[in-house]
Formats: sequence, C-alpha cells, structure tokens
Amino acid sequence: MSLTVPAEWAPHKAMWLGFPSHAELWLEDLEPAQAEVAALARALAGPGGERVRLMVCGEAAQDAARARLGDVPGVEIVPGRFGDIWLRDTGPIFLGPDHAASFRFNGWGGKYVLEGDEAVAAQIAGHAGAGLLPHGFVLEGGAIDHDGAGTVLTTRQCLLNANRNSGWDHLAAEQALASALGARKVLWLGEGLMNDHTDGHVDNLARFVAPGVVACPMGYGRNDPNADAYNAAARDLGAMTDADGRKLKVVRIPSPGRVADEDGEVVAASHMNFLIANDAVIVPLYGDEHAGALALEALALLFPGREVIGLPSRAILTGGGSFHCITQQEPA
Repeated sequence: MSLTVPAEWAPHKAMWLGFPSHAELWLEDLEPAQAEVAALARALAGPGGERVRLMVCGEAAQDAARARLGDVPGVEIVPGRFGDIWLRDTGPIFLGPDHAASFRFNGWGGKYVLEGDEAVAAQIAGHAGAGLLPHGFVLEGGAIDHDGAGTVLTTRQCLLNANRNSGWDHLAAEQALASALGARKVLWLGEGLMNDHTDGHVDNLARFVAPGVVACPMGYGRNDPNADAYNAAARDLGAMTDADGRKLKVVRIPSPGRVADEDGEVVAASHMNFLIANDAVIVPLYGDEHAGALALEALALLFPGREVIGLPSRAILTGGGSFHCITQQEPA
C-alpha cells in the first residue's frame, strides 16, 4: 500500500481545531485566546467552506465553546482529552480519508510534556473513522510541509535535533519519512525563527502553496530579528527542485517584523502560519496593520480561487503558535 500526504489545498472533509481549555496554561490569556479561536472557527465554517471539528477538553471548555459557537452551522464540538491545543503536532497526519499516521510526541524535545497529548492522534483518527498507522519515531506535523506529490519540506534544526530522534542523520530521516508518509524527496532548510520553542518548525518559515511553488517570508522593518533566516531559506529554496525535477518558484511574503511579548522578548510570529481551507486562506495577524495588509495582498495573488482573510492571533501566540499549529485537515 503506497500512500502520500495530500497537499493542504486539496479538498477537505473537515478541519480539526483545538479550543483553549486549560486555565492553568493560558492564565489571563484564556478568554482572549478562546475568542480568537472562535473567530477562526466562524471563518472556517463560513467563507472557508469547512466542516469544523472543534476539540475541547473538560466541561468548562465545552460550556465556553458552546456559548461562543453552539449556534454556528458547520461547527461540531467534539469533547476530547489533550494537554493543549497544538493539534498539528499532536494529532495524526492523514494520508487520505481512510488512513492516518501517528508518531511519538515528546513535547517538542521535552520542553512541554502534558498529559493527554499522547492520546490525541488516536482520538482524531477514531472520530474520523480512519485507520491509524503508528510509527515509533518522534515527529510533529508542523515540522514538515507537503506538496501532495511526495516532496517534503523541513528544517535541519528541528528534524535532526538530538532532542527528537537521537542519532538521526539526513538519510535516516529521509528513509523514515519515505516509509511513513510516502516522501519521494526531502528538501532541507537550515534554521527556523528566533525563540521558536519548536526548534524551527517549517510551517513558520516556508510553505508549499501550489505544485512547484513555495512561499517564504521577507523581512519587514529595520529590526526584523529573522531577516537573515528568511533570506537564507529563500536562497536555498531557489536552488532546489521538487520530487518531479521541477525547479522551485519562490515567492516572498512580508513578515510581521519584530513582535515581542510583554517582557520585550522576541516571539516567533509568522504570516507563514496561515491555514489553507477549502474556500479561503486564513492568515494570522499580530497587530501591525501595514505588515498584515502587505501579507494579505501577497497571499491573495497566490490563491486567486480562495478568499484571503486576516484574523488576530496575538493571544494564541502567547501559547507559542498560531492558526496552522492548532489545526489539522481531514482529507476528502
């Protein structure tokens, strides 16, 4: 049986979405993050053309989700068990509507090990009616991106990090991805974003947007802390070909620039954490209206058949990620 991960722009049966549920993790950001996730759910179920499966944990979270979204057509509230909302990393990776792969999850190299996260993949696959294919190595969904034809994009910083799979080299990683996910060719980038606790997930750095086309950021403002990483990624991508031998076209998308937390520390904010829905592309915004408008304009050119929608993601970002990180598509 040969299976390959579909491209994110292929049709979806549903979109899974994690709902902030644990007050002890989110503290004063719990309700603002719930509001941002609810806005994302409404956009997905409306112009996004998705059936939303909103995964909630605990009675208080169920009540909060029903209060915000209980009357929204197309939103299904699914009680479940999870440590936190990062379903892209803890959930399964679908290889079609009937099969999904699961992997070991170790809290991004042991940084955030939360009870329940190890059970997310089986819960989602079970609800979807998909057979679960378990694999014994550590892998997060946000660490890799797919073109739907067997080309996989990743970073050395994450996939070869000793805190994931000790002793892995390029060959071992490529063989594992080929066996588990049908990868025909792996494209290796270097470093991800500054202060990214995922150790450089590629879904903050570069994304396939069409066959042979990859988007990656360009620095915004004079003090963008990731400008060098963006330029290095673009330079590397420009010299690469996909699994079919096609030279990649690289499109630069303005970044959010320097985004800092309340203590002034740089946080890993990225417009690359957009989400491709059936009928829309939903882009996280972080407060700079000009930067956001430039990113939306650039992405609209890449997705002429989809509405490009920008939504705030500043509260979600306090947890360490954004829209792509908290979702997982279920293929049609």
